[in-house]
Amino acid sequence: MRKLFEMFVTFAKVGIMTFGGGYAMLPMLEREVVNSKKWATSEELLNYFAVGQCTPGIIAVNTATFIGYKNKGIPGAVAATAGVVFPSLIIIMLIAAFLQNFAEIDAVRHAFAGVRAVVTALIIQAVVKFFRSGVKDLTGFVIFVLAFVLAGIFGISSVYVVIGALVVGLIAGRLGRCRE
Repeated sequence: MRKLFEMFVTFAKVGIMTFGGGYAMLPMLEREVVNSKKWATSEELLNYFAVGQCTPGIIAVNTATFIGYKNKGIPGAVAATAGVVFPSLIIIMLIAAFLQNFAEIDAVRHAFAGVRAVVTALIIQAVVKFFRSGVKDLTGFVIFVLAFVLAGIFGISSVYVVIGALVVGLIAGRLGRCRE
């Protein structure tokens, strides 16, 4: 029970500091889940994160669920998921209650602009980290460029891009084994 509470609190801490969605939470998740608690390795975290992005739902919730399940089964998945969602639920209720009264105040608009800038930096940090850990050879680089062009420029659904990358990765792996 203590480990479940620790999981809830850890993910609540991640949830309360996650402005800007799942990508922005990756550095904090790594610090808490990989470095501090040792609940997953960096590679496992990136895998959970990638799968969390490809499955329906919110990346943060999906990733928390995977990590919780890995460590404590269904109770761990529930504790981690509840922890990461709880702060957002409270914050959203407070914002909904008061935002209309303060949204037009210059200080509030400037504060949100500052938060957006920080979120952008955190997302770029996550992209660089993903790139370094996920693109290890020419095949990975080609898949990266194609995925960026297809999704980022042509607006192809990320579901199709991920499925295509899976197929290309499988084919490249198969061809690589045939050459050995």
